Amino acid sequence: MPGVSEEEKESIRKEARELLKSFGKSIETVKITRKAEKKCLQGFREEGSGDEPNIKFRDAMFSNAPNKSEDFILAEKKKW
Repeated sequence: MPGVSEEEKESIRKEARELLKSFGKSIETVKITRKAEKKCLQGFREEGSGDEPNIKFRDAMFSNAPNKSEDFILAEKKKW
């Protein structure tokens, strides 16, 4: 595959400049409104003692796990 000649390179440069200029002109008319920033932080939970663990759920998880060691489920990372 032959390379691009200097004339073609210059033609591509000119076309790119024209595209950028026309794009710049078209976005000059776009009006952007800023959203007001929230001053109040929300969404944080209250710390507490938590719920009691669900033993049935834990047993089901461990029974489905292919690899386990005592109280830990052994899992591989990034095995796709």
